[in-house]
Amino acid sequence: MPTTPEPTAPEPATPEPTTQAPTITPTPGYRPVFRVREFRAVFAAHLLSLLGVVVAEISLTVLVYRATGSPLMSALTFALGFLPYALGGTLLAPLADRYPARRVLVGCDLLCAACAAGMVWPGTPVAGILVLRCAMAFVAPLFQGARSASLADLLGTGEAFVLGRSLLRMVAQSAQLAGFGLGGLLLAAVSPRAAIALTTAGFLASALLLRLGTRARPARAAGGSGGSGAARESPLGGLRAVLGGRRLRALTLLCWLPPAFAVVPEALLAPYTEDVGAGTVTLGVLMCALPVGTVAAELWAGSALTARTRSRITAPLAAASPLPLLLFAGRPGPAVVLAALLLAGLAHAYTLGLDRMYLDAVPDELRGRAMTLLSTGLMTLQGVGMALAGAAAEFLPAHVVVAGSGALGSGVVVLLLAEVRRSRNETGLAVK
Repeated sequence: MPTTPEPTAPEPATPEPTTQAPTITPTPGYRPVFRVREFRAVFAAHLLSLLGVVVAEISLTVLVYRATGSPLMSALTFALGFLPYALGGTLLAPLADRYPARRVLVGCDLLCAACAAGMVWPGTPVAGILVLRCAMAFVAPLFQGARSASLADLLGTGEAFVLGRSLLRMVAQSAQLAGFGLGGLLLAAVSPRAAIALTTAGFLASALLLRLGTRARPARAAGGSGGSGAARESPLGGLRAVLGGRRLRALTLLCWLPPAFAVVPEALLAPYTEDVGAGTVTLGVLMCALPVGTVAAELWAGSALTARTRSRITAPLAAASPLPLLLFAGRPGPAVVLAALLLAGLAHAYTLGLDRMYLDAVPDELRGRAMTLLSTGLMTLQGVGMALAGAAAEFLPAHVVVAGSGALGSGVVVLLLAEVRRSRNETGLAVK
């Protein structure tokens, strides 16, 4: 999954004479996307690296807890998967366009494999394990951004890109659900170090798939030698270039903020279920509701709706997505909470239309860093949303916090949609 690009190794001298994406017949559903050989390799590599990350997260928390006997250190190990995300995404974003995508992706996987191997080494102290965990998280947004940007090279910039990105997102959601269960079963059979060793193998297999299954393509943007080109190559210059345009800034916030409100009920489900007298089994079922609804929504929108219909439902569904959380205001029982979370997840069918709007607004030479910053902000703001929800729940009942987030989130989304509409005719970026 993640890692830093190889700075000196030359790209294999077998690039195709053209880098144009294949023409894909616009038939309904996801099947045409899987007909592209390169996408099949990317999809399989994505699945392997994701499962590796999830299994590693579980195994590391168990490994560190057994080594230290400290719940704090165990929790810190898990948290370190998120904390370096913002820093890595900001600093490394320019690399997604400066170097060929395949080199970046393979390099990221190899770095993660090396970090996982270092964790398995018997002599590695707990402090070393935590540093290696940080390194894996630091390069994760670069990997995700480069992979998302490269989909346009593999599939083109039309509906195939939207469906390909949707498939990768569904795999990510499903891997979170299946991965934790798989990790638990794995740890019942093998030691944490053995489980992490399998993670190392997963990253190596992902690197091999990407190296052999995708073509060599040139970097989207050559390094600038001075002036505005050099400014864009700096992390802050690239950030200004991506967020300097009014429309792209509004679309970026529309991608970031609704999920930040959506995670609030997940962050507070444990105290809420205890407050209403529900057990741990109920908590587990409720924790699955939002991601299950999200996967079902994307599957339905991608397979049953036309591109025109997806475009039409983007704004109303985005505005409605936080509204099911208002049902928490009445402090309902588990059945109503389950329905509210499923509805909130189903409303995320709007993301396919939003993906198309975002891609259309991003210049080709900024696509890599834009996608990197998009994933960075998405992960970071979800963490911030969880933290703020927990802080608010120290002073207010959990159901009030969740309902309040639904009302506030809906208002924020409506304002952002209005800004997107006003910026519809904008051309170019504010920072050149």
